[in-house]
Formats: sequence, structure tokens, C-alpha cells
Amino acid sequence: MDFTEILKVIVLGIVEGITEWLPISSTGHLIIVNEFLKLNQTDSFIEMFNVVIQFGAILAVIVLFFKKLWPVQKKEASKDLVMNNSKGLMWNKEKLLLWAKILVACVPAGVIGILFDDKIDEIFYNPYVVSITLIVYGVAFILLEIRNRKREFKIADVTEMTFKTAFIIGLFQVLALIPGTSRSGATIVGAMLIGTTRTAAAEFTFFLAIPVMLGASLVKIIKFVTDGGGFTSEQVYILLIGMLVAYMVSMVAIKFLMSFIKKHDFTPFGVYRIILGIGVLVYFTLA
Repeated sequence: MDFTEILKVIVLGIVEGITEWLPISSTGHLIIVNEFLKLNQTDSFIEMFNVVIQFGAILAVIVLFFKKLWPVQKKEASKDLVMNNSKGLMWNKEKLLLWAKILVACVPAGVIGILFDDKIDEIFYNPYVVSITLIVYGVAFILLEIRNRKREFKIADVTEMTFKTAFIIGLFQVLALIPGTSRSGATIVGAMLIGTTRTAAAEFTFFLAIPVMLGASLVKIIKFVTDGGGFTSEQVYILLIGMLVAYMVSMVAIKFLMSFIKKHDFTPFGVYRIILGIGVLVYFTLA
């Protein structure tokens, strides 16, 4: 693998690490960047790479929110701790319930994704769809924030979400199967529409990413191996470098977003999406 190819992978990893967590569409950005920095690989590998590189981003969530997500801890006097075992460890009931809600929220997108993955890629995986969804959800963010200026949110923490709330957010996540929508964007919009604060909506979106991205990555890898027969050594290096860069950049991006939304709303991201969407539409129309 030559140096130019490595630089391309690093740039793609940076783009993934930033755009996966900000509500501006990681897949959409990767499609756009690939138009200018296309990897010297087959189309099937690039399609798979754009999904599997997200695994690096998942690790950032696990590291940053480990204490909030890990349901096993040492025995302490607490009403939330149940199911003792011989090693002096206990299950935290509140965290187990949170994971149950995360899994419930994953069901809609998981079912639709498995059943219609190839069809969705065939119909929607192109720059024009990306540009339209960037603009539509950009407008949605702006209108939502205007609506929320004097609104009181009912859910201020992820632990306050009900199973019904989690499932509704999961329905919004289905929209993210269309490139350019943004998984985080769709779920944050959905969560805020039903009364969740920005911080809680963003956190739950991060948590949803773990099973969703793992599942999507597994499906894409199996499909790639089944159709093409396996990976070359160069392709393995490309994936590893991309995931490592995505992980490091994601650590910074997640911290930035959580800090940003404590003082600001999502309007700037909406404006950015509209400007980028118009630019992409004009570019590919004139190209």
C-alpha cells in the first residue's frame, strides 16, 4: 500500500470520526469525500469500508461512557444491585434496564436493515439522495429548535426513558438507513420531538450506536466475504488504519458535542447541512 493510499484512509478516518457523532451524516460525507479521494479498491470494498470503519468510532463510545454502561460492579449496599454471585460482583438493575431499552430501540432499524439492505443501497446510495437528505434534515433541525425555545422537556436523563420512548426513537432511526440522513441526526430529532433534552437525546444516540454499528459492520463483512471470497492483506491494513483514526478522532468529537450542546442548540448543524447539501447538489448537477 503506497503512501498516497494511506493518506486517503487517514482522511476518511478523520471524516468518519467527526461526522459519525455530529448530526451531519457520516455516510453522506464519506460518499462525497470518496468522489475526490477514492480508494484504489473495488466498489464493493469501498461500500463495506464506509460502514465497517464505524467500528473504530464505537470503541470511543465504549471507552468514554464505560462507567455509565457497564452493568457489573462490586457489591455495595444499594437498592439497584441485584443477583449476587460468588465473586462479589452484582448486576446494576438500572443499567440492565438501560441496555434493554437500547436493544428495543435497535429492533426497527435492525429488521428493516437486514431485510432490505441491498435494495436500500441500490436505490438511495448516490450523491443526489445525500444532498436532498442533508437539506431536509437541516431544515428539520432549525424548525425543531425554533419550536423548542420555550418548551420544557420531560426527559432529562437516559435513565428516565420508558421502553415506549426508546422504541419510538428506534423508529426514527430507521430513517437513517437512507444515506445523508445521519443516524445521530434522525434519533436526536426523534428524541427531542417526544420531549427529551438535547443532552439525553445525544447520549442515547451514542449508546444506540454500539449494537447498531456492530450489527451493520457484521452484515457488511459477511456480505463482502461471501460475494468476494475474502480480504487481501492491503484491505486489512486499510480497515485497521481507518478504524484507528476514526477511534481517536471520535474521542474528541464526542467530547466536543456534549460540551457544545450544554450551551448551544443544534441550529448551526442545521445551517451547515443545508449549505453542504446545496453545494453537493450543484456540484453533481454540473459535473
